[in-house]
Amino acid sequence: MIFSQDITGLVLAGGRGSRMGGVDKGLQTFQGQPLALHALQRLQPQVGPCMLNANRHLDTYQSFGVPVHADVLPGYAGPLAGFLTGLTYCSTPWLLTVPCDSPCFPLDLAQRMAQAAVHAQATIVLAAGPQAGRDGAVSVRPQPVFALLHRNLLPSLQTFVQEGGSKIDTWTQQHPHALCRFDQASDDAQAFANANTLQELHMLQGQTALD
Repeated sequence: MIFSQDITGLVLAGGRGSRMGGVDKGLQTFQGQPLALHALQRLQPQVGPCMLNANRHLDTYQSFGVPVHADVLPGYAGPLAGFLTGLTYCSTPWLLTVPCDSPCFPLDLAQRMAQAAVHAQATIVLAAGPQAGRDGAVSVRPQPVFALLHRNLLPSLQTFVQEGGSKIDTWTQQHPHALCRFDQASDDAQAFANANTLQELHMLQGQTALD
C-alpha cells in the first residue's frame, strides 16, 4: 500500500509557453488565480510534500509557499527535465507530477495512481483519461505528464537524458509501467483538458464556470 505521505507532488510549470506567445503559462489566470497555484492547491490534499518546477519568475512561484526548483537540465528540455528535477529533489518514495495547464485533474488522482502502482507492481504509472479531440469527440487517451514515479528511477532517467533521450514513452517502456484509466461515467470529460493557448484557456474557463 502507498500512503499519501509517501508521495511528493510536483506541479510542472517550467515550459516556454510558446503556444501562448511565450508567456509564463503557470502564471496565467484561471478561476481568479494563477494556473500553477490552482493546480498546486488541487494537488496538496492528495499527497504529502509538494514542490514546483519553474524556470522563470521564481520569486512569484516561491510566494505560493512550497519549494521551487528550476530544471536541472539547460534549455527548456521538456517534461522529462521536469521529471528529472522532481526526482532529484524528491524526499519520499514516490513522485507524482501534474502539469500546470490541466487545472481540473481528478481529486482522487493520487489515490488511484497509487492503487494502480501496487496492483501492477509498477515503478511508473501514467494516467489515461477522457479528453476531447479537435472534432469534439471524447476518448480515453494517455496523459503522460500525469506520472507517478518511484524515486529509485533517478539514475535511469539521468542516464537516458545524458544519452540524448527526450521521449517519455521511450523511457517508461524500459521499466515496469502501467496505465491508470480514468474512464468511468463519473469522471469529468474536462478532467485532463489542457490549455496550450490563451484561447483554450478562455474556453476551459468558460466551460468550468458552467459546471
